[in-house]
Amino acid sequence: MGKGGMSHGAGEENMAAWLLGVNTLKIQPFKLPPLGLHDARVRMKAVGICGSDVHYLKSMRCADFIVKEPMVIGHECAGIVEEVGSEVKSLVPGDRVALEPGISCWSCDHCKGGRYNLCPEMKFFATPPVHGSLANQVVHPADLCFKLPDNVSLEEGAMCEPLSVGIHACRRAEVGPETRVLVMGAGPIGLVTVLAARAFGVPRIVIVDVDDYRLSVAKELGADEVVKVSTSLQDLPEEVARIHKVMGTEVDVTFDCAGFTKTMSTALRATRAGGKVCLIGMGHGEMTVPLTPAAAREVDVIGVFRYKNTWPLCLEFISSGKINVKPLITHRYGFSQSEIEEAFETSANGGTAIKVMFNL
Repeated sequence: MGKGGMSHGAGEENMAAWLLGVNTLKIQPFKLPPLGLHDARVRMKAVGICGSDVHYLKSMRCADFIVKEPMVIGHECAGIVEEVGSEVKSLVPGDRVALEPGISCWSCDHCKGGRYNLCPEMKFFATPPVHGSLANQVVHPADLCFKLPDNVSLEEGAMCEPLSVGIHACRRAEVGPETRVLVMGAGPIGLVTVLAARAFGVPRIVIVDVDDYRLSVAKELGADEVVKVSTSLQDLPEEVARIHKVMGTEVDVTFDCAGFTKTMSTALRATRAGGKVCLIGMGHGEMTVPLTPAAAREVDVIGVFRYKNTWPLCLEFISSGKINVKPLITHRYGFSQSEIEEAFETSANGGTAIKVMFNL
């Protein structure tokens, strides 16, 4: 994964969506690396657009990750195995699989301790300089390709990636049947966090956003109550009072899925003494928040970065019907030059778009 480069060969070429500059995507040949003993070559069938993909397109960076040379985009993906390495025993050609996009080193202290998502040598689809998966085919370690149950579609398989963020956050915050949850932000990650929290048995979920449409989607997906808020810090005390009123009791855990000064300030203030605030979103790189009063109430702040060991549980939740990710997929596109441009513009513009999916 992430190896290979631009191809200039003849015959049936592997094509991919290359990020060449700000607002510049182009479908060009992508030369695959040789198939390793423990690898699988997978024909991509479903690839979703993530907010990070849009950040890279619009500014050539996401947080501290900067695109310095042409890069294949995309990391939420599923496909069909075409070929496997000679040592692969878990997969055969024809298997439908969802791909976990990050390859860790398995030798550092983080990996040895089980927290491989924190590996400093992580090679992750479409995180510079590693190439992504919006391509006809990719080569990836077979042990990061998870077979889909018969009743799980390829699109649902691709949705395991964003859902994994919500699953990992729920594990980190240790939510369960006695946890009252507040979710800040009703974007794709906020919505999958609602789905994950419910699957973990959370009995009451309140979600907050500035957008009426997204709040209506959250309600349809199972949020118990919604609260529309502003972007102004001056409104925060009144909004926290409204959150407490609709929750009907104290907030045990708040998931900040936006990561702005306003959302984090709200989370710290709304969460009960001894509760937890889980920061998932990365809207602001730095923020000024009321940390001291929260610390005096022993509110724990928990960080979340990607996920670890989540694909089997995602597939179990989807296969069993505990989680339905299908309503999140609002727009679908094919794999042509005009369609990739339109798809990314649709995703960037927001509006009614939640998850934009490519069908290859």
